[in-house]
Amino acid sequence: MKRSNRLVALTNFFLENPRQHTQLPYFVSNLETTKASVSEDLDIIDTVFQKEGIGYLQRTTGAGGGVQYIPEFNNGRNKAFINDLCRKLEDPVRILPGGYLYMSDLLGDPKTVREIGSVFASSFSKMDIDVVVTVATKGIPLAYSVASFLRVPVVIVRRDPKVTEGSSVSINYVSGSSRKIQTMVLPKRSLTEGSNVCIIDDFMKAGGTITGMINLLEEFNAQVKAIGVLAEADDEEEERVVENYTSLIKISNVDLKEKNIDVHPGNFLTNSMDGN
Repeated sequence: MKRSNRLVALTNFFLENPRQHTQLPYFVSNLETTKASVSEDLDIIDTVFQKEGIGYLQRTTGAGGGVQYIPEFNNGRNKAFINDLCRKLEDPVRILPGGYLYMSDLLGDPKTVREIGSVFASSFSKMDIDVVVTVATKGIPLAYSVASFLRVPVVIVRRDPKVTEGSSVSINYVSGSSRKIQTMVLPKRSLTEGSNVCIIDDFMKAGGTITGMINLLEEFNAQVKAIGVLAEADDEEEERVVENYTSLIKISNVDLKEKNIDVHPGNFLTNSMDGN
């Protein structure tokens, strides 16, 4: 196979299989070439990935040596995407009765959801994460997108138990926004004891739902390594009960009378520069 063809094949493999450790003999056999040629190809791809700001190739040596693609999008790319997201959410037609913001179109757009997943994955790529956890229902597409880049499974916390999922663990929690007592459940078979977890949600106001998930995960002795929310509400009247989290955007004001929305970047870029 010519080098140009090998580069296309290898690039496609890495983009389709992020964080999958593969030994070099696999590529040598599939591409019908030599180990030296594959090594040179990997150098070229790694250089291009880093130049484009989409990650890098991590190589290991020794008997079990190989290579894996680590998706890690640079801050310039992430900042441009977040700013574009803010502009879209500032459209007054998104204001719903009660001061809510319409975001379902963004969560239903595969390209946007994939971009959101890549941004979160950039922040969490160096963490030891076994599973992404979210609560039904709007956070589900985001969770799957993040999980695809981190190459881990998704676990969904639900409001009601399902007979098809076997015995479950349930807890009651206080919703931060409505102050109502609500219930969330997680099937016992869905999460391995002691897992390292990344929580993903679409929106956070006071943080009651995320606190509920944290309490539920404690029943599985799980360790919450990261929390990512697409949008957070900047409401001085609400006491935030979650501290360590990463948000992409912050909604500071929804004026129903003037039809005005103030949307700004969240703490993602600050956390990224701090190395969190």
